[in-house]
Amino acid sequence: MSTILFHEIVYGPVHSRRMGISLGINLLPNDGKLCSFDCIYCECGFNKDFKTNTRLPEREHIKAELEEKLQLLRKENIKLDVITFAGNGEPTLHPKFSEIIDDTLFLRNIYYPTVKISVLSNGVHLSKIKVFEALKKVDEPILKLDSAFDETVRIINRPNSPTYSVAKQVEHYKKFEGDFILQTMFIRGEFEGKQIDNTTKKEITAWLELVKEMNPREVMIYTIDRQTPAKKLKKVPLEDLKNIAEKVKQLGIKTNIAG
Repeated sequence: MSTILFHEIVYGPVHSRRMGISLGINLLPNDGKLCSFDCIYCECGFNKDFKTNTRLPEREHIKAELEEKLQLLRKENIKLDVITFAGNGEPTLHPKFSEIIDDTLFLRNIYYPTVKISVLSNGVHLSKIKVFEALKKVDEPILKLDSAFDETVRIINRPNSPTYSVAKQVEHYKKFEGDFILQTMFIRGEFEGKQIDNTTKKEITAWLELVKEMNPREVMIYTIDRQTPAKKLKKVPLEDLKNIAEKVKQLGIKTNIAG
């Protein structure tokens, strides 16, 4: 099983194929995974394989580590494009997520005022007003939607909540009034005897309707780049991603492709 776990609170900088030179922040346990999705393509592995009793890092510890890192990078004149909340699962699960975002904005403004702050999120916890308000504050709230169909999401993303619905998710995303980035992973293959392809005409047509309805400022279109916990998944060819992106562009929405 090939997986990537982040063992530090603040890691990098690393080069992101979608965002440039990124300093990562992991708000989750450093020896396991904590997520409200259990995506079959997740580079951190399946939830069941990386359960942990390790406590989440404290807000004060996170702030101190981030400040120390930013001071060092600035002293060494290291270029940064973005500070990215990602890590070993879903960052908005941290109970102090909102306060941590405020701390990060404060430190960013001191040490790297032109650097963007991004959060990679599955969007499941937007029903919590503090999570929504925190994501509204960052430069790039990057929110996931891999299919317009509940049944496809349940195969690909495997949300923990039995009440998850795409319709509910879309309503939460619409509250951003277009000021967010939509991220969609396109994959093909097989998992537990079920064929998977969220690039079919039916899937893309329905997905485009939701993209039009949500009207994000940008759509990130990507496919698998590393080994996945589900072994029978296939990378979608770049040409197919470009064709999907062209349909998004016809809606007047910017796209970013990572093949």
